[in-house]
Amino acid sequence: MGKIIAIATQKGGVGKTTTAVNLSASLGAKRKKTLLIDLDPQGNSTSGVGINKREVETSSYDVLLGSTAPEEVILKTEFDHLHILPCNIQLAGAEIELVDMPDRVNALKKAIVHLKEFYDYIFIDCPPSLGLITLNALTACDTLLIPIQCEYYALEGLSQLMATVRQVKKMYNPTIEIEGVVLTMYDGRLNLTAQVMNEVKKYYGEKVFRTTIPRNVRLSEAPSHGKPAYYYDRSSSGTKAYVDLAAELMKRNR
Repeated sequence: MGKIIAIATQKGGVGKTTTAVNLSASLGAKRKKTLLIDLDPQGNSTSGVGINKREVETSSYDVLLGSTAPEEVILKTEFDHLHILPCNIQLAGAEIELVDMPDRVNALKKAIVHLKEFYDYIFIDCPPSLGLITLNALTACDTLLIPIQCEYYALEGLSQLMATVRQVKKMYNPTIEIEGVVLTMYDGRLNLTAQVMNEVKKYYGEKVFRTTIPRNVRLSEAPSHGKPAYYYDRSSSGTKAYVDLAAELMKRNR
């Protein structure tokens, strides 16, 4: 039985999609059957694995609104053991359409929970907001993985995210847990990085992954080639960090 992990934070530009794409690809490279669900209307996870989002006809939008089964939408990528449930621009209107649906918070869960039989890991790349789409992801997932940028404003909004998680746990998903916190854009030479790390560890303790993700040009370049970093430049520090993160995640879930 697989595990559904939502990757979420309401702060943009912290490496959320970079983590979703590269962690998924790294687990696939370790022969873990992995599904990446793109629930961010920007569709960057979709293009990040080489799928042209403009050519996607059925997407996570159709699955979320219950008009199409996920099996009809899931695409095989050219990367080892990695499938994607892609996104297209239609998803941008899903928040409005979900409002009128009965049991709207459980729409995604009902659609994807059976997929755990077919995959080792299912990652959901959430939008950088705490709206209905993210709420659906938090209701559907087993655990939440939170990327935090090593910057001054890193902890801003975290309390709001955790308040939402507590609310979801109380009302919709009593078994949701924090999978872990991963520090991104890490630069060990900066005092600020150490300060942020200490602050995060104070709040999350053992939940903070030992593996940190460095600032890395190759990680930034890979999406423009439609490839995860592992298949773009296997020797880069960014690639090695995500391979280590995948190994640490597997060890935690052994």
